[in-house]
Amino acid sequence: MGKKIAIEPVTRIEGHARVTIHVDDDGKVENAYLHIDQFRGFEKFSEGRMYYEMPQITPRICGICPVSHHLGSAKACDAVSGIEPPRTASLLRELMHMGQTIQSHAMHFFHLAGPDLLFSFDADPKIRNVIGIVQVNPTLATKAVMLRKFGQEIIKTLGGKKIHPVFAVAGGVNNVLTEEERDTILKDMDEHIAFIQQGIEIAKRWVRDNMETVETFAVFPTGYMGLVKEDGALELYEGKIRLIGPEGEPWELFDPSDYLEYIGEHVEDWSYLKFPFYKKLGYPDGVYRVGPLGRLNVADKISTPLANEEFKNFKAINEGKPVEGSLWYHYARLIETLYAMERVKELLDDPDILSNDIRAYGGELQSEGVGCVEAPRGTLLHHYKVDEGGKLLKVNLIIATGHNNWAMSKSVDDVAKQYVDGNNLTEGMLNRVEVAIRAYDPCLSCSTHALGKMPIILEMYDKDGNLLDQITRDSKE
Repeated sequence: MGKKIAIEPVTRIEGHARVTIHVDDDGKVENAYLHIDQFRGFEKFSEGRMYYEMPQITPRICGICPVSHHLGSAKACDAVSGIEPPRTASLLRELMHMGQTIQSHAMHFFHLAGPDLLFSFDADPKIRNVIGIVQVNPTLATKAVMLRKFGQEIIKTLGGKKIHPVFAVAGGVNNVLTEEERDTILKDMDEHIAFIQQGIEIAKRWVRDNMETVETFAVFPTGYMGLVKEDGALELYEGKIRLIGPEGEPWELFDPSDYLEYIGEHVEDWSYLKFPFYKKLGYPDGVYRVGPLGRLNVADKISTPLANEEFKNFKAINEGKPVEGSLWYHYARLIETLYAMERVKELLDDPDILSNDIRAYGGELQSEGVGCVEAPRGTLLHHYKVDEGGKLLKVNLIIATGHNNWAMSKSVDDVAKQYVDGNNLTEGMLNRVEVAIRAYDPCLSCSTHALGKMPIILEMYDKDGNLLDQITRDSKE
């Protein structure tokens, strides 16, 4: 008869997920599934609102990456309003975006994923958490908190608060940066850069000590996607979307406003989270990954010096071809954090960032607009269609975590089959399945939305765990 093992909830991620592992009578895993059960209906209940309200509505999807939605939405509103923001407004938006990247990446590596790396996958759960890091290495824990605080303070300085800021509007921003505020941000940058570099060394040392695991743990070929500058450099705020294949071969380079020509979304009945794919290859041949690993795989270089030197080491991992192992996400995430910190300094050194020219007016209303940024977890797309008065007729959001849904599900299945023994189950085996999910740093509150009929299933079990009855939404009885 076999049996089913459940991990519910998956821990140290944003949002709610569970895993079911199906094993046969010999304890061997047959299949494992990642279930995203929560549902957020932001696309549907935004209909009927005025388009310019969206930069304040969509950040409420999540408290971890509200800035990404705030800015992606504002860029979509720029397009709908037919207004190009002044240069200073774009610099200030990007500065806030770098603050978001720093605080999010810092929290994930040092607080969520870090315990697995610092204590081992099999460590006692009582210490394998952020409290354990505080107890064992209080200096590291304190520096990690201060690094995250640095990113949050940038957001607060510009937007008035650390979470759900009020800053970007159609055609620009609503607040200037003062010289005093600029100097305050610049004050401790060297110390934070040194700490990020320390984190990179921690990640690299862990990889060296666990290379066999890194080379066999959730390693598989996919496509990769991310924004790049005109010269192919890593980009997080502007640029075109580059898609490459498993061998690094070019698939597409396109403007984000044309995303519907290239990206489709597949639906499975065991998850509320869709499965995006490259249309020309279909599903699942056209699946791809986004986020730090995806972005570094598609980039040719990084435009800041310290991060670019580390990027060269990353590219050498697989001799210039895409790096496939899911655990490499952690290293890539820290390289991006270093880039974001260096980019903050570049932005603050630009004299235009102190200008009062922060908003443009007078555009002609367009029927639709697309906004795109690289959220910490990957490419984020906001697409709005409006009527002649600016009221929203349709909203489509493709969230960073959604792009990685196939890869997370594949990782769960691969790792469960590799490590889980249903007849001799240990907590460490199940934690490895969770580790595979955490590598992608999923933000599930952001990504769980769907249109149409949802795949609801109700199951009834007896006291011995035997399935007695099952009712689905389409049941006739």
